[in-house]
This record gives sequence, structure tokens and C-alpha cells, in this order.
Amino acid sequence: MTDSSPPIPPNPAPDCPLWLVAERDATTWTARLGDGAGAAAAWAAAQGFNGERGRVLALPAPDGSLGGIAVGLGALSSPDEVAIAHLQGVPDRVPAGTYRLADPLPAGAATRAALGWALGRYRFQRYRSGPEVAVATLALPDGADGAHVRRVAAADALARDLINTPAADLGPADLGAAVARVAERHGASVRELVGTALLAERFPAIHAVGRAAAQAPRLVELRAGAEGPRITLVGKGVCFDTGGLDLKPASGMALMKKDMGGAACALALAQLILDARLPVRLRLLVAAVENSVAGNAYRPGDVLHTRKGLTVEVTNTDAEGRLVLADALAYADEERPDLLVDLATLTGAARVALGPELPAAFGSDPALVQELVAAGEAEGDPLWPMPLWPGYEDELTSKVADLANASSSGFAGAITAGLFLRRFVGPSTPWLHVDLYGWNGRERPGRPVGAEAQAVRALYRMIATRHPGPRG
Repeated sequence: MTDSSPPIPPNPAPDCPLWLVAERDATTWTARLGDGAGAAAAWAAAQGFNGERGRVLALPAPDGSLGGIAVGLGALSSPDEVAIAHLQGVPDRVPAGTYRLADPLPAGAATRAALGWALGRYRFQRYRSGPEVAVATLALPDGADGAHVRRVAAADALARDLINTPAADLGPADLGAAVARVAERHGASVRELVGTALLAERFPAIHAVGRAAAQAPRLVELRAGAEGPRITLVGKGVCFDTGGLDLKPASGMALMKKDMGGAACALALAQLILDARLPVRLRLLVAAVENSVAGNAYRPGDVLHTRKGLTVEVTNTDAEGRLVLADALAYADEERPDLLVDLATLTGAARVALGPELPAAFGSDPALVQELVAAGEAEGDPLWPMPLWPGYEDELTSKVADLANASSSGFAGAITAGLFLRRFVGPSTPWLHVDLYGWNGRERPGRPVGAEAQAVRALYRMIATRHPGPRG
């Protein structure tokens, strides 16, 4: 909605109070202000403030300075319902300074409020000249889990920084270095197979997709933890996607720096698991390539070998993500993990079906998919379940190889991509495939145009619920 409130005065007082107002309390909340209740009630009424969700109202102090902020929560029935999204847009709309919640919240709601504010403070300023822009701060509310807020916000910023960085500064080697930094910080081991080493170690599809680029293709593997269930994460790390010889038009190439969004989110999730010290054996695989055009680029009609032993006819070089994931998933599955998750900016078809804000979730078991969807609902990190409909298997038929990498029909593209990936995962492995967009294309409070970390909080909640770590 359009906020017609008057401009907010600058320079709030230290620990400026922040009032959270639900619509049901629109006529009574000012009683909490004590001596200033009457004036505040008249001011709110004059501004037509009724606790609408997303509305921010400045409360003037007697001297005309900023005396407080009222934030509309919408149709809440209880403080327990305060969500991450309620405060995510506030830091953008108030002056730099320190704010505090004027009323106590239950511990869970206090944590969500603090996390929403922390996520809303994100700025990507790597390429901006001049001093860093100051952003409003929220004092940690009583009862909030500050450690959780800090690690989730740090993981979110990591993913968004990587996705926002242009391919000139984030090629396959740079993405590998980002994995290495996380590994070093947490005492994890890291291994990198680069260029022709991929062929020697039986990753021919990853090598084929990335061999035409200036930076050699690579598989980066992080390992941490000696005990507990095996959790393996696989990320699509296509640092730029021209479409290969099936070249994309300029409009289709404009955002292709974000085609490593799956790897960025997988790395962010790995960092989050490591920060929280969850009792698991964590493995992260990032297939990092650039799908470029050169004399040695792979071609339409080529037949590629894969680590699994299956051969793949290339019917479209712009369906490259599933090829690099095929080798990585086959490698991941060799250890029979207790949970295998791949994240990828894989298909435009998923965006056509669900839009950019709702990643598609596929899996080996509908109950597993529903568990992830429920975790996403609880975290305000939504996903939507999609079927691996076996009736579309014949869309991947090839006359010359075991399967084709893309269907010629154009129908059910997200499903056929998921069916392709399923060929490289064992039938008994619990597997989730998330087809995400990784980008926010429209300006919203607390969510500027640019990178979006999707499915990270949902997957973390699911894994942490199954395997809780130490408190703090």
C-alpha cells in the first residue's frame, strides 16, 4: 500500500521506541504511551493510521523531533503471530539510529522481529563510491535468540552478496574461493577438482559444460563433522550462462550472473549449519562453471558421458544446469546420504508456473517435500510442492543416447528437469530438489531489487528440527 504519512524527522533519540500495532488495537494502542497518549491518539487519527500491515507512522515529540515509530502489523490476533516480514521493511523507512521495541514480545516473536529487521538492513554496496550508507539498528529485544539472528542474517548476506556480484568478479575460481573461506573459518576440509582433473576423476558432464570458459570448470567439495547423519547439499554454480551455442538473446542474458544462485544458497545453508554446530556430517558439492561460447564449446547433438554411466544427448546447450548437477548428484549419492538436497536456478518453466517468489520443491517422497514446505511456511520462506509425474518420462527419450537433456515439447519444463535429475539419484536416497529464482525483480520494503536467498531458512529449520544443535 502507499504510505501517505508525513516525512519522518531525522536524528531519532537514542533507543527510540518502536510500537507494534495490530489492526485490532488501532483505537487503544496509544494508551500505552502514558502522558503522551492523548496527543498520540489525535495524531494517529489525523493521519488515518489503523495498524495496516506495512504502514509506518512517525510520532512527534513535543519539541518536534522524532519521539517514536508505530509499525502496522495488520490483522494479527496475538503477539505470538509477529513474523519476520512485519519488520523487514522498517529499516528502509526510518532514519539511521537505534530503536527498541516499546512492548515485550514472546521469545519466538521477539526473535522473528529481530531477524526481520536484520534481513531488512542488507545493502550491497561493493561497487558504490563514497561512504557506506548508515542503516537503522534495532536493539535486541528481550528474550530474542541473538545468536540465531546473527547467523541467519550472515548466511542471508553471504548468499545475496555472491548472487549480486557480476560474473567479471565471480567466476568459477572465485566461487570456489568463497567455499574455501567458509571451510577455513569453520575448520572444514575442502577439495577442488579443476579442468582436466574432472575428466580424470570421472566428472565429464561438468567438464563439457564449462570447458569453453576462460576460468576452468571445477567441482568444489566441503566436508565437516565426523558423527551424525549424513547431510549432503549440492549447488548449481553456473557463474554466467550465455546459453552456449544455443545462445540466449540479450534480454535472456541480462540476469545470468545469478545463475549460480543455487550454489550461493547451498553455501549459505552450509555456513548456517556450521555456525549452529548441528550434529551432522555435512557435505557440500558446488559444480562451478561458466557456460560460454568458443571453438571448444559443447554442441547440440553431442552425446555426453556422465559419472553415473548414463549417456546424454544434448538437445539444448542452454539446459546446462542439469548436466553439471547430474555428475554432482551421482557423486553425492555414492555415499547414500540420509538427506540429499540440490538447489538450482534451473528452469524458466518453474517461474512461469509459480512466479519468482515461490521456489518449486520436488522430492523422492511427498512427505519429505511437505516437511520442507511446512518449515518454509513457519519461516516465511515459502516453497510450493511440485510432482515428479512419471508420465512425462518419455519427454527425455533420445534415439541415440540413454536420455536427452531437454524435452522438445516445451511443456512441463520444471517437471522434466526434475525427472532428469532423478535419474542420477538412487531410489532409496531421501532427496529434495529446489528450483529457485534467486532474485527480487521489484522494489519492496526491506527487499530491494537484487539477489534473494531462497529456501535457506526453510531447509535450515527442517534440518535443525531433525538434528538440533547446542543452544546459543
